[in-house]
Amino acid sequence: MSAEAQPFELARSVLDPERTWFVGGVIRDRLAARGPQSTTLDVDLIVDGDGEQAARQLRDAAPRGAAVFTLSDQFGAWRVCSADRDWQIDCTPLQGETLEADLRARDLTINAIAEPLGGGELIDPTGGLEDLKLGVLRAASADAFAADPLRCVRLARFAVQLGFTIDPETMASAQASADGLASVASERIFAELNLILSAPDAVEGIRLLDQIGAAAVILPELCALQGVEQSAYHHLDAYEHTLEVLQQAIDIELEPGALFGDESGVAVAALLSEPLADGLPRGVALRWGAVLHDIAKPQTRAEFDDGRIGFPGHAVEGAAQTRLILERLKASERLRAHVSQLTLEHLRLGFLVHEQPLSPQAYYLYLSSCEPVEVDVTLLSLADRLATRGRKADEAIAAHQELAVDLLAEALRWRASGPPEPAIRGDQLAAEIGIEHGPRLGELLAAIAEGQYCGSVTDEQSAVELARALLASGD
Repeated sequence: MSAEAQPFELARSVLDPERTWFVGGVIRDRLAARGPQSTTLDVDLIVDGDGEQAARQLRDAAPRGAAVFTLSDQFGAWRVCSADRDWQIDCTPLQGETLEADLRARDLTINAIAEPLGGGELIDPTGGLEDLKLGVLRAASADAFAADPLRCVRLARFAVQLGFTIDPETMASAQASADGLASVASERIFAELNLILSAPDAVEGIRLLDQIGAAAVILPELCALQGVEQSAYHHLDAYEHTLEVLQQAIDIELEPGALFGDESGVAVAALLSEPLADGLPRGVALRWGAVLHDIAKPQTRAEFDDGRIGFPGHAVEGAAQTRLILERLKASERLRAHVSQLTLEHLRLGFLVHEQPLSPQAYYLYLSSCEPVEVDVTLLSLADRLATRGRKADEAIAAHQELAVDLLAEALRWRASGPPEPAIRGDQLAAEIGIEHGPRLGELLAAIAEGQYCGSVTDEQSAVELARALLASGD
């Protein structure tokens, strides 16, 4: 039995075919000839009975190592996951007195189609089959969004995932319920935002969230960028610039070889596909970085006496604000730290454009300061520059891209091999030069590591000589 067929055959072999139905995305995607949208095949079942009992029956019949756990106490939903996480089955008891009542209480008509477990005619009380043909997202009921305001975010998510248009009445209904997102659990919102940012048309997803009124509730800091005028080197306000940076980051992610060549492009693609945190690859974390990199511009905007506009300290303040936003959304510490560092360091490469040709020390400072996002932030910096097309744009972009290509190649080498093994241990150095353990010893070890990268320190003796020279000079 194939991994894709396994959850379907498992359900059919265990559960009562007269009291169980496939429902939702698994039906929708099959009818729309779309494959699963993640590496895990997700199967939803309605059971006329106990959801926990059904889930445990599936777990007991599944290959060894399957797990079962509760999803929702409110709805009595339980999930079964295969040992290798190739598939999962959600078992939810019938909500309401009848199957039709259950389906009519769902979010969208295209998600309110059911199929008997044993096969047979589809049950479609809300017209979802026709809306699938038309490519339209339509609410399954007049109070669908009021019943669960998270559906306002899901509406934008389905629009960009499926490429469907939103029915005008459905849009109006979502707009009327968007304020209710303030009472929705942050974890649920975060999960939907990640799905939007994972979509190829993530920019349109953000625009839809704004149009619906959801963004003002769940990402008010992003909406605050609207109308924030920037310097003459920008052609867009801070909000539109942010969306353009996101698009540029997506374009780089999808075709890195177009900017960096085949060899580096393959390495970048592999890096961005690596799992990072919260079930997200580094590529989606980069998209979060694009969305949040200028988040502190409203409060740091300054107009100088000569008429220039600047945002002093926006990277530092933005890094702190990024961490708070992701903490509010209940993101993991690893993702918070990663995206916060992207925000903090996104200007560093741009400053180096004016210092070319770079010294070995400049390379080392860039790589060591940006680690472990040395590759990611190089990509973000280039996306930021490509989205900045004001005064002298072509000249500035060319210089920035040339340096980014050079630094990216070095960052990929650094990431592959890491910094060199220390030429000397801290306790050995302390004993050799007669210094106590403390901040000064740490500074000397850092200088030795830089010397190793630049080639001036090659062994333990040259490391000790450098430390003694630095101490003697008071540097």
